[in-house]
Amino acid sequence: MSVENQNPVPEIEISQLDESPKVDNNSVLKPLDLSKKGPDMNLANKLSILLIVTAVIAGVGTGFGLNKLSAKSPLGKNSNQPISVVPSNGINNGDVFGSPDESTFKDTASGYLEKGGLDGEGSHKLLRAGGVSQTVYLTSSVTDLDKFAGMEVQIWGETFKAQKAGWLMDVGRIQVVNTQGQAPVEE
Repeated sequence: MSVENQNPVPEIEISQLDESPKVDNNSVLKPLDLSKKGPDMNLANKLSILLIVTAVIAGVGTGFGLNKLSAKSPLGKNSNQPISVVPSNGINNGDVFGSPDESTFKDTASGYLEKGGLDGEGSHKLLRAGGVSQTVYLTSSVTDLDKFAGMEVQIWGETFKAQKAGWLMDVGRIQVVNTQGQAPVEE
C-alpha cells in the first residue's frame, strides 16, 4: 500500500500567513447614533405623549370627582352660605337653623315639636291640628331637634318610608314660629 495518495495536505505558502486579514467596511458594527429619529423613535415618542396625556386627564378627572364627593352635604347643592345647625345661644321667634335654602327640601310641615318617636321611628314628633293621624315623626341629620322641643316650628325636609309611622321626615331646615308654643288641642 502506498501512503502518498490517502490524505493529501494542502500546501500553504508562508507569504499567505503574513498577510493581515481583509475586512469589508460594510460588515463592521458602527456605534448607535441616537440623534437620528427613525420609525422606532417616533413610535416611542408617540406612546410617551399618549401616556402623559392619559395621566393628566385621569388626574383632572379624579380631582373633579373627589371635589364633587366632598361637596355633597345633607343640606343639598345650594348650601353655599354658612349655616347654624345647633343654636349656640338663645333661640328667638323667626330664627332659622339648617339649610338657608327653602327650595332644597320639597316637604314642609308646621306644628308643635315634642320629644319622642313611635316605636323607634323618629326621635321627635310634630303635633298638628287634626289629631294623631296628622302627626309627623322626625329625625334630623342636620340639627339637634332637642333644642326646639316645646316650640311651635315650621320644618322642611325629606319624607322617608316608615314601618309604623304615618309620616317620617328627615328635617333639613327648621324655623322657629313661637318659642312659647302650645300643643294643639285634640278633638
